[in-house]
Amino acid sequence: MVGFAITSTSSCYIVPSTFSVLHFCSSSKTSHSSIVLCCQDSIRVPGIQLSLSIPRLRLLKAMAISSTASVSELESMSIDIGNKQALISLSDKTDLALLGSGLQSLGYKIVSTGGTAAGLESAGISVTKVEEITCFPEMLDGRVKTLHPYIHGGILARRDLQHHMAALSEHGIGTFDVVVVNLYPFYDKVSSSEGVEFDEGIENIDIGGPAMIRAAAKNHKDVLVVVDPQDYPNLIDFLNGKLDDQQFRRKLAWKAFQHVAAYDSAVSEWLWRQSGEGNGEDNFPPGLTLSLSLKSSLRYGENPHQKASFYVDKSLSEVNAGGIATAIQHHGKEMSYNNYLDANAAWNCALEFKDPTCVVVKHTNPCGVASRDDILEAYRLAVKADPVSAFGGIVAFNVEVDEVLAKEIREFRSPTDGETRMFYEIVVAPKYSPKGLEVLRGKSKNLRILEARKNARGKLSFQQVGGGWLVQESDDLTPQDIQFKVMSEKSPAENELNDAEFAWLCVKHVKSNAIVIAKNKRMLGMGSGQPNRRESLRIALRKAGKDVKGAALASDAFFPFAWKDAVEEACESGIGVIAEPGGSMRDQDAVDCCNKYGVSLVFTEVRHFRH
Repeated sequence: MVGFAITSTSSCYIVPSTFSVLHFCSSSKTSHSSIVLCCQDSIRVPGIQLSLSIPRLRLLKAMAISSTASVSELESMSIDIGNKQALISLSDKTDLALLGSGLQSLGYKIVSTGGTAAGLESAGISVTKVEEITCFPEMLDGRVKTLHPYIHGGILARRDLQHHMAALSEHGIGTFDVVVVNLYPFYDKVSSSEGVEFDEGIENIDIGGPAMIRAAAKNHKDVLVVVDPQDYPNLIDFLNGKLDDQQFRRKLAWKAFQHVAAYDSAVSEWLWRQSGEGNGEDNFPPGLTLSLSLKSSLRYGENPHQKASFYVDKSLSEVNAGGIATAIQHHGKEMSYNNYLDANAAWNCALEFKDPTCVVVKHTNPCGVASRDDILEAYRLAVKADPVSAFGGIVAFNVEVDEVLAKEIREFRSPTDGETRMFYEIVVAPKYSPKGLEVLRGKSKNLRILEARKNARGKLSFQQVGGGWLVQESDDLTPQDIQFKVMSEKSPAENELNDAEFAWLCVKHVKSNAIVIAKNKRMLGMGSGQPNRRESLRIALRKAGKDVKGAALASDAFFPFAWKDAVEEACESGIGVIAEPGGSMRDQDAVDCCNKYGVSLVFTEVRHFRH
């Protein structure tokens, strides 16, 4: 063997140019430095003469303590290719000890990073740190730890390809059979109520973690990848069974890619906002990725022959934004597909009103709405608007349900006969008193009791069509946001204008073509979903009955005709004021017709189509 000299100047090692430096490792935690020099098929370490075959070794680490180190010390630091190895790097360290002990008991050598390694060591589990494998220290404030061929080569190598395994052997790279990784808590950081500075948000974007997850998931035939602590028991059971179940591996791989996709979706959404585009007038980025998380599998969809599930939107825009998706169910049968639709419609309508209000919904249409200082009276009037439709419907309140209101809900009899106790599928409210909840639970074992939070304004609304999605801003306008412009000779009295505003708030929640008749903050009747506005008017008039005299009428869109059509029929029935958007070629006909019958007409210049 050819000898050589090494000169050490502080931490700098100078070697003859005829030799190449294979590895140099220096740890800030120790005074030890390491250098391995190679020449053809021999290895020379300062102070030690060794003749070892290079392909059989990935690393020899010589500790320069008094220029000597034993051969046994060097060999203990080498990695035997073919041993079972697991790589663990976690931000969420839930059940870390359980995972580590389970893998160790199965004979796996555990390789880990930073805080994860410390957690394993504190649990008494033997750990090899990543820097001992890469012979390269963590750097750039942790940005670079695992981005190294000795890590990714061991993950990505296909065991069934001879040239892959030969390459590992040539470079002394060991394989990883299990990779357990989850990511920096970016979502929690940027969605926290305290907020986060831009630079802090950037530093919480994980790079090495997604790279390892994607690599392991791609090579799932040979590498088991786990991103969820709930899968640890299944992983250990699988490894104990020594079964090569590709379906289990594929499921873990799918979950891994889904985990990374959701993570990237949050990063993309956040950066769009930070770019200034998402905070301006343009709420519609060039690309959208929605992250949905399965909340429950439903018994069926809109009809029994349709399978269905319910997903929660994990977009950053939905964090603490309220709504039925995050409602707490205190009691009753599991929610169905139609239950969610109806509860959402009832809750959204109830939130429109500032005064204590009750809304009754059937098939997503409000069939009864009333506002009163006394919520008991509001409840009775809302049911009275259409007691037949209210039976089996959904009841929503914008105030707390206390014991008194709960007893009224439980015992109230149908106005149609005064005997039949009213039956409901769901009650929704922002809060329940303990006694109120106890009373409602006694009404029926099946009654679904939901506690929901108020919806945030300014959210986007999505509607699926074949092959695409329609996206629009939510219809958040209130009477305070618009002007009720008087078009007729007669101006509405203050109480009539209040009724028009109330009817206008109701009609925006009724399916088009929509007509609502209201008086004294109470819906008297509504017509919905008819192909022509005149039929919707007639349905609403029939439900309102004799109470229509002096009432307010709101239409979700303009009247295309007035004479011998909907406007004239409304005037002849005794309506006191009509609120509509205007915008028809025949608007003047509507004005002239109202003037003839002495009816007030106001234009809102805001349409409320709902399909």
